[in-house]
Parts: sequence; C-alpha cells; structure tokens
Amino acid sequence: MIDFTFTEEQEMFRKAAREFAENQVAPRVAEMEAAGKVSEAVVRALAEAEMMALTVPEPFGGLGLGYTARMIALEEISRISVATAMMLQVFALGIEPILKFGSEAQKQKYLPDLASGKRLATTAVTEATGGSDPTGIRTSYRKDGDDYIINGRKCFITNSHIADTLTILAKDENDPKAFSAFILEKGMPGFKATHEENKVGMRGCNTGELAFEDVRVSKEQLLFTEGKGLRVTMAAIGDVGRGGMVGCALGVQAACLEASVKFSRERILYGKPISQLPTIQSKLAEMKIDLEAGRLLAYRACAIQDKGQPSSNEFAVAKYFTTEAAQKAAKMAVDIHGGYGCMQEYAVSRYLRDAFVLGPSAGTSDIMKVIIARWVLS
Repeated sequence: MIDFTFTEEQEMFRKAAREFAENQVAPRVAEMEAAGKVSEAVVRALAEAEMMALTVPEPFGGLGLGYTARMIALEEISRISVATAMMLQVFALGIEPILKFGSEAQKQKYLPDLASGKRLATTAVTEATGGSDPTGIRTSYRKDGDDYIINGRKCFITNSHIADTLTILAKDENDPKAFSAFILEKGMPGFKATHEENKVGMRGCNTGELAFEDVRVSKEQLLFTEGKGLRVTMAAIGDVGRGGMVGCALGVQAACLEASVKFSRERILYGKPISQLPTIQSKLAEMKIDLEAGRLLAYRACAIQDKGQPSSNEFAVAKYFTTEAAQKAAKMAVDIHGGYGCMQEYAVSRYLRDAFVLGPSAGTSDIMKVIIARWVLS
C-alpha cells in the first residue's frame, strides 16, 4: 500500500514554513525586488528558523529532516517569494557536495556554521562555455606541490556575492578529461565576485560572476578524489539542484492559482464575477490539475531520495513538468487578470517573470528530455 499523505510532523512543518514566509518574507518582497538581492533580515530569519539546517545531519548541527522537508519549505517560501526560495535552494546545493563527498574533517569544519546560517553557500559550475555540458568549462587547476592553483571564471551563479563557502568544478589543465571539485572560501587571495546580473525575474536574489586568478588551495580543500569532480557536482545538481527548482516551481504554481481565484471572485464582468465564466473556470481547473500532478511527481522523487536511492531521473521528470507548468500557470494568471496582470501592483506580473527564469535553471527543459530519454532507452 502506498501512503500519499504527509505525517503529522510534516503537516506541522508545512504550517510553520507558511507562517514564516508570510510573516518574515512577504513584508520584504518589494524591497528585495528593488534592491536585486535578498534582504539581510530575511537571511537572519531563515537562519533563526533553522531553514538552512534541514538536510544537515544532527551530529553536524543540523536538523536531519531530509529532502521532503526541504521540498515543503521551498514550496511554501516560493509561494511568497521564489527569489528567496532560490537563494535557499542554491545554498543547499552548495553544501550537498560536502554532505555527500566531504571528508569527516571537511564536514566538521564547514557544516556546523552552514547549518546555523553563520556562513552562506553556493556552488559554481556554469561558465559561458559550459552549462548544460559541464565538460565544456575552462576553469582549470594545476598541481603545485601539495597545493592546487585555480584559474578561470564562472557565470550565472546564484548567491555569488553573498556566499562565504563555495563548491566549484575545475578541469586539470594537463588532462582535459579530468575534473575535480574544491571547497573555496570568500576572501581567498585571487578569488573575487565581479559582475552582478540584472535579471528579468527572480530579482530578489543575487546572481553574478566569479573570477579565480591563481587561487591557491590546499589538498584539504579537494572534495572526494582528484579527477572525480564531475561525479561530485553532477550528483548534487541532479538530485538537489533540480529538486530545488521543483520546489520553487510548485510555489509559483500555488501562488498563481491563489491569486487567480481571488481576483476572479472579485472582478465583476457582465454583472457577475468572472469566476462564473466557463473560460475562467477552465483555466483555474488546468492550474489545479498541473499543481496536483506536479506535487505527486515532486514528493515521490523526494521519498526515493530520502531512502538514499538514486532519484535524479525522477527529479528530471518532475523538473520538466513543474517548471513548464509554472510558466503555463503564470501566463494563465496574467490572462485572468487582464490589463491588471500587466501592472506591477499585481504580483502575477512578477510570477510571470520569475516562472520564465525557472526554465533554464539547473538544466533546461530540452536537457531534461534528453535525460529522460536516456532513462527510457536504458
């Protein structure tokens, strides 16, 4: 028998996450959108609410609640601000390589401060020459005694200018088929955050470029095994990165549906609420169907992940479906609002912009179909 219900503890956590988003995030959405970055007050609130500790095991200062709890948190937070959820999801993506591949010493050094929110994290893989194909990256490293020297640039990195701890991917300059993953820290000589992007959507979180010029790191900063970095980073992106985007997409869908229901009940046309019009009801029904289907895909993948089983294929399916559905829901929400949907006073215009940023993040829809096709053909 398959149980499709949440436990009492999970339902309580969902309620707490929703209250957190409405009380701590909602009042600062406009401020973050205008500033183009997450509010420091929101970051402190996330830390105090232990939202950064969800997947970190208890021995390292975390809550050890697992990935289902993380999905719940991301869905509820992105219902209010997908940009804030994006910041939190990439934070988790940044620490996942340490969780899964870090040495005991690395876990002891980094995880407690990350779980408490004293330090913020990100991961840096994408470059102008390597996004969907990470083997195309040019950031390189060379051995110098027991140290490594890293040179290169990364782009489209969420949390680029606020992260204290970064997990990055680089290739061996003497062997273009060998990739390694490293832990870098803010303030290392030669490492700096440079250009900040001016995004169409998800404006309430920072995205930018990183530069590495002869950055020297010790062998203690190497993650897992030299030359096996693709396994480290792609495992994190496949399960945690795409899973995070699914949570963000679900929240956008829920927000679009709620806003559309409210507006359609209040908007009077031809002497009655437009919620009584068949065309409007059809759109609301489609939005609800997609949301419920997306949740089934999402939480099924999380259940597999929480059992410690491979879940990247299931998350590829969920990522494709939910991000496409989020864009569809946002477009229908704007349609339902008519001219009001084009005004920034109405949140659906933001949902539309945010939804279209979800598509390419952690792998485009076309790449998801490539992954899914390989799964089917295997």
